[in-house]
Amino acid sequence: MAKEKVILAYSGGLDTSVIMKWLKENYDYDVIAVCCNAGQKEDFKAIEEKAIKTGAIKAMTIDLREEFITDYIWPTLKAGESYENYLLGTSMARPLMAKKLVEIAQKEGAFYIAHGCTGKGNDQVRFETSIHALDPAIKIIAPWRMADWEFSSREELIQYSIDHDIPISQSTEKIYSRDENIWHISHEGGELENPWNEHYETIHVLSVPPEKAPDEVTYVDIDFEQGIPVALDGEKLGPIELLTKLNELGSKNGIGTIDIVENRLVGMKSRGVYETPGGTILFAAHAGLEELILDRDTAHYKKIVGEKYAEILYNGLWFTPLREAICAFVDVTQKNVTGTVKMKLYKGNAIVAAKKSPYSLYNEEFATFSKDEVYNQFDAEGFINLWSLPLKIRAIQKETAEGGAKYHETLERKVLKASDFVE
Repeated sequence: MAKEKVILAYSGGLDTSVIMKWLKENYDYDVIAVCCNAGQKEDFKAIEEKAIKTGAIKAMTIDLREEFITDYIWPTLKAGESYENYLLGTSMARPLMAKKLVEIAQKEGAFYIAHGCTGKGNDQVRFETSIHALDPAIKIIAPWRMADWEFSSREELIQYSIDHDIPISQSTEKIYSRDENIWHISHEGGELENPWNEHYETIHVLSVPPEKAPDEVTYVDIDFEQGIPVALDGEKLGPIELLTKLNELGSKNGIGTIDIVENRLVGMKSRGVYETPGGTILFAAHAGLEELILDRDTAHYKKIVGEKYAEILYNGLWFTPLREAICAFVDVTQKNVTGTVKMKLYKGNAIVAAKKSPYSLYNEEFATFSKDEVYNQFDAEGFINLWSLPLKIRAIQKETAEGGAKYHETLERKVLKASDFVE
């Protein structure tokens, strides 16, 4: 009989390298290794060769970068919210990766998809909910949750790799769990597991520490069209080129590194260091442009919707009607989010220095503190009287209930109003 085929989400890192060998040794599956290029800096040819040497019958790399940016990153940028200050780098990539794994499984005639996520993390949920939504017939293999998986720590995985001649970059001294794509890189594990430990300066991969950034300010103009960044300093760029250039500017200026303790979906807190240089610049620029353009009610309600969107994405629910509905709402809010934002980059800070838009609702003639001809300040009295009427009625009712007569005495006196002085 033909062996069962398994599609393995393969990075070439510690976990998936061990899983590759372990599946062959323990189950004799035919494993097809699929590496997703979401913009991480890797030698993908070397990863494919390593997969074959480790036991895969086939290895391939799928370039996701442009689809990742246009169909996942830009919608999240337009929604404009983060999850507990985390700009959702890993969360955005997982549903797209799951989609590609399902497509390959269907093409290869495989009924199993395997991943290297642990039973403690969020990624297992993100991968599996997406796979279930796209093809409910596919079965999931998650070795970290299997009864016969004999490993309980990354140190044991490292020893297994040494014993089986699997080349890895991790060591017991350099044991971080990392995930990188064109949007960010995350770091977990090692000394980070104790929140009293300051993270080492050497942890930085994408950005320099702010104190090592240049002493000179860097300016960059970002053009947006309907909420999507399209040009830098007046030069039209494709999504990959634009984000890559902003990553370079952010990295140079020490922008976008956060060290947080977040609430995982599975019910525990975890500490992570995230580097998101270009994304941090874009989020600040996009928010600054929206300040000019969105009316108050839309801006305030969009914040509520955006927070829900971020929670949905963090929790792995990309392929859901609610996420689609929220994106439809967000797209309507972005119809006029077109303009230019000048960003000032300096030692870890991404500052909105200036902004302009043909759709700006900001009107200097109305907002000025100098003399103007368009706003009658006496009109404010009537507005305030109506605005505060519920509070006034409540106060009268309270006074009456307590036996007071102050309000009624006031009615008997002449009360001067601003209108008494206007002919």
